[in-house]
Amino acid sequence: MSSYRLRSFSHWLLALFLTFTAVGQVAAQDAATVSKEGVTPGATAAAAPAAAAGSAAGAGSAEAIAAGDALFKGNCAQCHAVNDVVVGPALSGIDKRRPLPWIIKWVKNSSKMVASGDEYAVKIFNEYQKQQMPSFALSDAEITSIVAYVKSEEGKGGGATAKTDGGTPAVDGQAPTTGDDAASGKYVNVVLIVLIVVLIVLVVTLVIIANIMKDVLRGRKDLDGRDVEILDQKTDWMGVLKSGWFKGIVGTLFVLVVLYESIQGIMAVGLTQGYQPAQPIAFSHKLHAGEHQINCAYCHTSVYKSKSANIPSANICMNCHSQIKTTSPEIKKIYRAIQRQQPIQWVRIHNLPDLAYFNHSQHTQVGGIECQTCHGPIQNMDVVYQYSALTMGWCINCHRETPLNTKGNGYYDNLVKLHNEANAGAPFTVSSNGGTECSKCHY
Repeated sequence: MSSYRLRSFSHWLLALFLTFTAVGQVAAQDAATVSKEGVTPGATAAAAPAAAAGSAAGAGSAEAIAAGDALFKGNCAQCHAVNDVVVGPALSGIDKRRPLPWIIKWVKNSSKMVASGDEYAVKIFNEYQKQQMPSFALSDAEITSIVAYVKSEEGKGGGATAKTDGGTPAVDGQAPTTGDDAASGKYVNVVLIVLIVVLIVLVVTLVIIANIMKDVLRGRKDLDGRDVEILDQKTDWMGVLKSGWFKGIVGTLFVLVVLYESIQGIMAVGLTQGYQPAQPIAFSHKLHAGEHQINCAYCHTSVYKSKSANIPSANICMNCHSQIKTTSPEIKKIYRAIQRQQPIQWVRIHNLPDLAYFNHSQHTQVGGIECQTCHGPIQNMDVVYQYSALTMGWCINCHRETPLNTKGNGYYDNLVKLHNEANAGAPFTVSSNGGTECSKCHY
């Protein structure tokens, strides 16, 4: 065998190794892509409260039922289900048990009805351990739409948590994770592991074959001096380590690594991505928002209507926990805070600098941005941590990538027309509407 054939064999060995390495990297990237689905800025639909939808549509129309669905999830689902008893009674058939005017009065001020001596109100109050239902500042039309939604859901099966076959519960504004999604993620991991094992086996096999071929070739007598030299050559590792070019490469790499880490450290000053402090009470978003499907707006009541998403007060916790898990050590901490008339000292996680203006309602109510867009898979977190970087660049990229929903809003008609004339085919994003101007966030 000539030296050319020996070199060709080594080239084939290197090519196979690089090929399988590249395939493994592609599979790993696919796995990472699957794991990040659902948190792309602008990719999820809004789930803002439908305050006016019920009044604009008929009591039994699809619009009224959709409005009632949103209102039910935001206000009622924490204590009630349509076909099951939760904290309060099942609501199935409520329109047959009580007339609509009575239901409206009860929702607006149940305490007043109990105090007035209303027979049915007192009966319900006593039957459910004298648990007082909070009053709701809902309009007659909104309450009517909730009743319409309840009627539409009667007899559809128990359980307040919507699930898909073999999957995880659906979270408001997010598609549920199905069994197929979970299976695809596991499939990618299995393929990646198989590829790595095959790569290792191939490399070991090729090394063994190469050594066997060398042994065979050494026994041949028709090799010229150059072939024998190639067969017998050994790598002088000490010579390589002492060589100037090796020292130059190592030195250059060291300088580049130090420089890169220094720049990263400087850029990370003030950033708290991944921050996960211990809280005074072990509250689990995975349990409440994930498994029990409690709408974010039930606890963070101002998230759709205020600049800030407020921290819930203890009385919101007591709406459920005056009856549920009352002996839990963690729930007793809430009782102690109420008895001492002191707020619970929650540790703030997401904290923007004072120089940056941010309005929750502008993003959630007007922009239709989901909580998960910024806060990540909050419904899967036992202990909340800061998911996103929340840097200026992160916000600007979102404004550049997120399209504005301008349909049916005449305010944008001329702006969209001018934008399309100047940028044919480009979407009308937040940035197109001035969303990257300095004065939008700094003033």
